Amino acid sequence: MENKSHAFLAGLFTIGLVAAVILTLLWFNRDNTERVPYDLISRTNVNGLNPEAAVRYRGLDVGKVQSIHFDPANPGQIVIRILVNKDAPMTHSTFANLGFQGVTGIAYVQLDDTGRDKAPLVSTPAHVARLYMRPSFLDELQQRGTTLLNQVQQLSTSLNRLFSRANRDEMMSMVAGIKSAADNLSDLTGKLAPAARQLPQTLDTLDRTLASTNRLATELSDPHGPLTRNLNSIGQAASQATASLAALQQTTIELSGTLEQESLPRFNVLSDQARTTMQSLGAAADTVSRNPRSLLFGVTPPTPGPGESGFAWPSTVPQN
Repeated sequence: MENKSHAFLAGLFTIGLVAAVILTLLWFNRDNTERVPYDLISRTNVNGLNPEAAVRYRGLDVGKVQSIHFDPANPGQIVIRILVNKDAPMTHSTFANLGFQGVTGIAYVQLDDTGRDKAPLVSTPAHVARLYMRPSFLDELQQRGTTLLNQVQQLSTSLNRLFSRANRDEMMSMVAGIKSAADNLSDLTGKLAPAARQLPQTLDTLDRTLASTNRLATELSDPHGPLTRNLNSIGQAASQATASLAALQQTTIELSGTLEQESLPRFNVLSDQARTTMQSLGAAADTVSRNPRSLLFGVTPPTPGPGESGFAWPSTVPQN
């Protein structure tokens, strides 16, 4: 009996020691952080979010989820009670959404701030402040899924219309035209190669021409240059020619006056005498042509007419 009593006491002591160790560990591992409650109002799904899930402010752990339940005042609305460290910068512009950890799909609450209103958001267990949750990336993707599918369908229809047989034929024709243009460009490049090789020589010739032009321009602008001297000589010759023409004009005027006053009257008398002589010669020629004998025997005087001396009426011839 004595051995059994010692064994019982030893077992009881062992159990008490283990319980003491466990209580000690629980005492040292208990969470003594002072936290403030906040209610998150969600109108979307909270898949993967469980009590005791982490609450993070821009990636830093600041608390945990205490409970998740429906809002009795608004059916379909979910209230998520979270406990946030007292030193977390909760303001009136703070908002929450769901985040997901890697491939596990475990959700957590992600807090962030827009910075529009930096006034602290006061919350107490008696008057718990409320924050509205924004849709997560998956929620937005789910909400916009129908729109995205419609857009994808429209894109597919547009692609099918774009790559229809007629359009493919037109694109092939366009590609063939581009290839032909490239071939023509290659031929043109080959033809321009000789001209390109001669381009340096042409540029040298052009440089020499420009240099000659510059020299010519310099000589033209030089007041003592050969061109200026030649122009001066031409001007002097022109002046001399003008003077000579003026003298010639004066001589012509004087000669014209002399002819009008002296030579022309004499020429007029000579002209009248020549006209009279020509008339006499004409009359003699007419007489010779009518009576050639007059050239040898002289001109027979004309028969006197009625009233003139020596006129006689012809005798009357008797009629049988």
